[in-house]
Amino acid sequence: MAEYSEKDSGAVCGRNAVSELLASGRAVDKLLVKSGGRDATLSVIVARAVAAGIPVVEASRQRLDQYSPHNQGVVALVPEREYAGLDDIFALANQKGEPPFIVVLDHINDPHNLGAVIRSAECAGAHGVIIPKRNAAAMGSIASKAAAGADAHVPVCKVANIAQTLDELKERGVWIFAAEADGSSIYECDLSGSAAFVLGSEGGGVSRLVREKSDFTVSVPMYGKLNSLNVSAAAAIILFEAARRRHS
Repeated sequence: MAEYSEKDSGAVCGRNAVSELLASGRAVDKLLVKSGGRDATLSVIVARAVAAGIPVVEASRQRLDQYSPHNQGVVALVPEREYAGLDDIFALANQKGEPPFIVVLDHINDPHNLGAVIRSAECAGAHGVIIPKRNAAAMGSIASKAAAGADAHVPVCKVANIAQTLDELKERGVWIFAAEADGSSIYECDLSGSAAFVLGSEGGGVSRLVREKSDFTVSVPMYGKLNSLNVSAAAAIILFEAARRRHS
């Protein structure tokens, strides 16, 4: 499993991620920008921060690299993330007048994958992403950068127990679809109603108990010699197929 530093929980790195953070209106304690000359993109970010009353401090490349080596010259320091609750996800679906469209991540360990899935979820119009509190990647600077700011627009809910959360979703009328290699083709399933799509860990897939709690098992058909996709690639295909059905 990847290791995470404490500073991961309070830093958003990279130009796209910081721009989306500023646009979301989420609290920012301070903006660190590389000392020296600023190009046009960085100047716009700084101007937006100043207009919002956020302190802007010049920092050396070495200091910025302590947060992420891929900071692109800007790091936003934020208060500890406030995760959403299940009610927030259902409230967003109700606000949009749509049946709930939820992504559940069953112990994704790589923060790059976590961020990439959240990005796909937001772009596909999902109302929320559910992640476990323990033994999984957290929404730190690496995941936030991979999400390209999508985590500022889609609720991310952290729960103590994925299996119990699936029970609650089912009580609220949500059908549970677990993504597994031996499942039915997503192109042959009804994905248009209230649905939660469960994606498992990079190595073990969806855990046994979570699979047992699911109503359906679905898969992405493979036409080449390999029989599996990276979890973030599989998520993108499944979520956008679900989005296509929902908006047809």
